[in-house]
Amino acid sequence: MARYFTLPEAARILPRVERYLREGLLHRSEAMKAHEELEAASTRIRMAGGMRVQPGPLLAARARREASTDALKKSLEKIEELGVLVKDLDIGLIDFMTRYRDQDVCLCWKLGEEGIHFWHGAEEGFRGRKPIDREFMEGHGGGDASPGTDRTH
Repeated sequence: MARYFTLPEAARILPRVERYLREGLLHRSEAMKAHEELEAASTRIRMAGGMRVQPGPLLAARARREASTDALKKSLEKIEELGVLVKDLDIGLIDFMTRYRDQDVCLCWKLGEEGIHFWHGAEEGFRGRKPIDREFMEGHGGGDASPGTDRTH
């Protein structure tokens, strides 16, 4: 469930969001490695005409892939429970919904950036990012409800 944030509210939870995102990316990497191991084993079996297979390593790789995939889902759920939107996991792109000039907009943060310094319209996306300036700071907030109040879209 998305919620509306003021910039100070978003900045306050950003360290937790970043931690969950980094955990998720680690789990995603592990799941991908296990998947690649399974694909390579499958290719070897096909190329060898259905050779006898030691099931232990394959079962272990499958278990690692499933455990890592589950852990990734849990990390993403933690971010979503905070009311934050994961927009692009590949680059670590996160949006915090807010209001500006009576419109829904997003405070935009990308993994590796030092704090939240950009915003964009809800329909513009990453390419529409604009620097947060004084005018934005004076005109943004939580909309009709109190800033930071849970609201669904």
